[in-house]
Amino acid sequence: MSKRIVPLLAAACLAVIAGGAEAVDVRAGVLRVDYPALLPISRYDLRPDDLAFAGAVLADEDNATTGRFMGHSFETTTLAVPPEGATEALAGLLDDGVRYIVVDAMGEELAALSDQAAEAGALVFNARAADVDLRSESCRANLLHIAPSYAMQAEAVAQFAVWKQWKRWLLVSGSNPADRALAEAYRHAARKFGAQIVEEREFEDTGGSRRTDSGHVLVQRQLPTFMQRTEPHDVVIAADATDYFAAYLPYHLWTPRPVMGSAGLRPVTMHGAHEAWGATQFQTRFEKLARRHVQEEDYNTWLALRVLGEAVTRTGSADPAEIEEYVLSDAFELAAFKGQKVTFRPWNGQLRQPILLYDGRITVSVSPQEGFLHQVSPLDTLGLDRPESSCTAFD
Repeated sequence: MSKRIVPLLAAACLAVIAGGAEAVDVRAGVLRVDYPALLPISRYDLRPDDLAFAGAVLADEDNATTGRFMGHSFETTTLAVPPEGATEALAGLLDDGVRYIVVDAMGEELAALSDQAAEAGALVFNARAADVDLRSESCRANLLHIAPSYAMQAEAVAQFAVWKQWKRWLLVSGSNPADRALAEAYRHAARKFGAQIVEEREFEDTGGSRRTDSGHVLVQRQLPTFMQRTEPHDVVIAADATDYFAAYLPYHLWTPRPVMGSAGLRPVTMHGAHEAWGATQFQTRFEKLARRHVQEEDYNTWLALRVLGEAVTRTGSADPAEIEEYVLSDAFELAAFKGQKVTFRPWNGQLRQPILLYDGRITVSVSPQEGFLHQVSPLDTLGLDRPESSCTAFD
């Protein structure tokens, strides 16, 4: 077959598809809740104004690539509000007819917003909250989780530590509720994969500025003393979901050991240096658009809207109930630049996905690790498997 005929046939096929497809206008919203917070430890971690929103713009462009041939259009509205304004902002989106909402918020607000959206028949995508209970006893039928849970993050780290034969852990956690929830996920991961937590310590969050001239001096004095006289261990596991102290751990230990978790080797959904499996073109397009490197919130929002775009393409529908039924079915799969296609767990609405282990510069490894097997998918070795989840909303 000549090289000229192939493009003509491809164009003809697309024309046939487009001719048989009905026009579908898909309107979505991205609602980002901005909480009062101290400045991050490093100015490298300052939040850009378009965090998450840049991912939405790129997703609309990607969805339009296929959509224009199918007669499908995609439009996304983005809103950033304080916690007290979230309910009113969502009401505005729902009143305007938007029925797909990507929410970048913590667990408490996410649960309330999901319930509010359910009254209007809207589908919610969780792009941030890692609370395990939202994938278990507190799950919602209209809530799909793009962001990995604390359990998925902890077990991604745990698998690598066990694969390395670093099975004796010193668990150091913060004193805030989110820190303690993450620490509990690491305890569960240790039990699940045969590691031993030989000792636990809790670093108290006393508040105050973390970027003053004397901040690093105080930490340099405090942390080594805090880490003295520990039980023999192979690795330090940091559970610091609120970004208070973990970044200082790697070079302020009393006994030198690798640090994993919230510092050192960290579990992430995406980072700006990841290039494998075609990710370079994703990174290039994002950087051209946003003029910065991608962050997890950007990727999670992009992925949520790509899930929506793929489902609309395959079903030809913009009905939330039909879209959700499709994405939870065995027929759904989506490429996500991580080496294998991602799918949803039908028992709790969590997206199965590989977790990148990132050291601040490169992808050191990707979990699930080789040798961790599962009867359905190795991805189900990360997070709540069906027997571990108490979610009944999807039954």
